[in-house]
Amino acid sequence: MKPLTFVFLGLSITSSWGNGHATTYRGLLRQLAQRGHRVVFLERDLWFYAENRDLPHPPYGRTELYQSLDDLRERFRDVVRDADMVVVGSYVPDGVAVGAWVTETARGKTAFYDIDTPVTLKKLERGDTEYLAPSLIPRYDLYLSFTGGPTLELLERRYGAKRARPLYCSVDPDAYYPERAAPRWDLGYLGTYSADRQPTLDRLLVEPARRWAEGRFAVAGPQYPGDIDWPANVTRTDHVPPGEHRAFYNAQRFTLNVTRRDMIEAGYSPSVRLFEAAACGVPVISDVWAGIEEIFEPGKEILIARSPEEALHLLREFPERERVAIGQRARERVLARHTAAHRAEALERYARELADERELSGDVRP
Repeated sequence: MKPLTFVFLGLSITSSWGNGHATTYRGLLRQLAQRGHRVVFLERDLWFYAENRDLPHPPYGRTELYQSLDDLRERFRDVVRDADMVVVGSYVPDGVAVGAWVTETARGKTAFYDIDTPVTLKKLERGDTEYLAPSLIPRYDLYLSFTGGPTLELLERRYGAKRARPLYCSVDPDAYYPERAAPRWDLGYLGTYSADRQPTLDRLLVEPARRWAEGRFAVAGPQYPGDIDWPANVTRTDHVPPGEHRAFYNAQRFTLNVTRRDMIEAGYSPSVRLFEAAACGVPVISDVWAGIEEIFEPGKEILIARSPEEALHLLREFPERERVAIGQRARERVLARHTAAHRAEALERYARELADERELSGDVRP
């Protein structure tokens, strides 16, 4: 099949500091390039990412930084105009203006990639149009969502999305895999601080650490307030770059998955950390949300905890043989359905379906 040209305007691909977007874009673009497509990523040059760039020059496709909306329009008009598909991501600075310009300029198809769908919808309900406005949604040909389930129908029915399709986060199996190592921690967590996640982190990790002085725990991620009273047996790390994620997961007996409140309410919103840990064969203890059973089978591929008592029971009394088996079954599920290659294949399929419909309708813009 003819290669396609994909242009992405996303929050960041060069820096994973304080965001989960970069790893998603890196895996997706790498796989699209391996499938023979031309890929371009346009990123606003923000100072806090400039100071924390762990992949300043991605080795796939073309990455360009721009300084302002005017700079974007002047330097990359032809790139956007001539692409087969232009994808604008959530949290892009000046996202509404960027989206309006893209949908006016692009001759090919356009898509909005919402890596934060439940958060976006809550923003729209409050009238917050930081990066997306309701009037812009119908202008995109495709709404790609990190959240599946009933949210997709809501996007089409209430907000007028022409097509809402899932494009979940994913994992790169070449970067995440089991390693033979003696675990350093009984339970670990990797994630940027979030006020709505902290109560669950307190309940399922911090409180168990207080009650089990012999246990070993770890919390890694930036932006945690300095006044949090971490127990002495909790190791704190401010930032773990993606290249060290695999080692961090493999140093845990169990890893903890904590979901933001908006994503729990929406359901069907797996996190990238969930897939990364599972790809490493590390069994996951998770909070509960609607649709989790469509991602992993509870009790067989993932473990659920709702209280400190349940978390401690799993950490101290779960049979070792079954602990290993759950991690292996979760890894098999990820490799079969949730790699970056699966997401690239899905995006290519969506793009070709839109192109076929356009040709049939005769809608070819000059």
